[in-house]
Amino acid sequence: MRYSGAAMRPLALLASALLLASTALAQSTDTRCTNLQQLQLDHAQVVSAEVVASGTFMAPPRPTGKAEQIPLYKQLPTFCRVKVEATPTSDSRINIEVWLPVEGWNHRFLALGNGGFAGEIDYGGLARALGNNNATAGTDTGHFADGIDASWALHHPEKITDYGWRGIHQMTQQAKAVLAAYYSTPAAHSYFTACSDGGREALMEAQRFPDDYDGILAGAPAYNWTTLLTSAAIGMQTLLSDSASYIPATDVPLIHDAILKQCDKLDKLPGDVNDGIVNDPRVCHFEPARITCKAGQSQQCLTTPQVKALTALLTERKAGDTTIPPILPAGGELDPNGWPSWITGNERGKSAMAGFGAGYFANMVYSDPHWNFRTFDPVAGLAAAREKTSEALDATNPDLSAFAKHGGKLIMYHGWADAAISPLYSIHYYQDVQQKIGKNETASFTRLYLMPGVKHCADGPGPDSIGQFGLPAMTESDASHNVIHALEDWVEQNKTPEAITATKYGELPDHDADPHKILMTRPICPYPQQAHYKGKGSINDAASFDCK
Repeated sequence: MRYSGAAMRPLALLASALLLASTALAQSTDTRCTNLQQLQLDHAQVVSAEVVASGTFMAPPRPTGKAEQIPLYKQLPTFCRVKVEATPTSDSRINIEVWLPVEGWNHRFLALGNGGFAGEIDYGGLARALGNNNATAGTDTGHFADGIDASWALHHPEKITDYGWRGIHQMTQQAKAVLAAYYSTPAAHSYFTACSDGGREALMEAQRFPDDYDGILAGAPAYNWTTLLTSAAIGMQTLLSDSASYIPATDVPLIHDAILKQCDKLDKLPGDVNDGIVNDPRVCHFEPARITCKAGQSQQCLTTPQVKALTALLTERKAGDTTIPPILPAGGELDPNGWPSWITGNERGKSAMAGFGAGYFANMVYSDPHWNFRTFDPVAGLAAAREKTSEALDATNPDLSAFAKHGGKLIMYHGWADAAISPLYSIHYYQDVQQKIGKNETASFTRLYLMPGVKHCADGPGPDSIGQFGLPAMTESDASHNVIHALEDWVEQNKTPEAITATKYGELPDHDADPHKILMTRPICPYPQQAHYKGKGSINDAASFDCK
């Protein structure tokens, strides 16, 4: 069929009108975003505000000098990217980024925390949050450095405070102001999620600023910072003071196998089936002496000094009247993100434990870059740490009544195989809250999930994925599989979360999770319940277990 010129004119006019409307919408979107540069903030200023077209975001270089470019960046929708600098003190320069979906906003604000000594904005986390239609924000907490570098803190007490709690609160307040200006309305609900030091930040928010967030997800929280880092310094002395005591990473497989041989059977799975997971390491009374070298033996065993060091690492200690939780024999030692990374290091003195312990005491406590762990006195060191940094860094207050009164909901999770932060810390905090405000009141707004076979925040032999990092839905599309959705349902619909199904995925060549290859599922139960095998069915299927 042919069209005459006259017939074509209406189509041309329609196309032109659509183009003009599209251009006007784009200009309106750009203006709405760029106008945020004029926004007046309290002790902060908008550095820039620009629309980032779909799929064009490029992450800036990290403190290591490399820019992380992940596939998810190419899938991002168009968003308004706002950079803010907060200056609550003369020595504060807190960098904040706020990302706002141009279309499809779900009316939630999901803020992100940090790990280690912070020092950079979590762009991958922002991308995941934005990809799920959230308005989101992140911060470097006031310094630019690798997460295991604390040199920025030397002689900068205000920066330590920014890192400890003020940076996250500033991010929260400034991001909410930017969001309300952009959308002409505040978020319907605000959430915070992070793990490790970010878990400490999460509890700090609930304790100090109970009205900041409606829902908080705190993973493996390093909340008892002064005790935790004192434990790191003690661990350095245990392994490094005497060359004969050091346990190299090459001996970790021996320790791992011995732990599983003694403790994996305690899970009471059918027959002689072992799954490589210690369900509850508290009942694993591992005896390092069993792997002591016998006369003439030099391989597949530990020397007497090494056994003594290993026993000390796995034993509860005292520093004055303070109890320091031990590392637990949990079956996750072998993974690169387990003992080789956190405890032994791939080289002597190169573990994360050594890096954090030395960085903290040298730069934050004693203000001495030449601090020597060999002369460290645990009792005096812990007292000095508390006097110097407890106010800024410890999030140990169990009184969450104001957060509960606000209507806030708190979910904590911790891997049983965490070599960085003993899961006993999270149990102790949960029990402290119960003791302070009562068991029933605690249960009305708080849940703790302990994850067997899971290391620090994720990874390990156990099923480690409960949607805690805001990943786009794999099998984690509902509240029974996704802890963030469970938190949202609790806040918004008053649906109390119970068991959450954790998933263990296979890996793609780039080490990302393969959503098409599920290796194992298992229920993660609200503490103090645990998953128990029903007596039939596959041990790799959550349906074969229930919570008791």
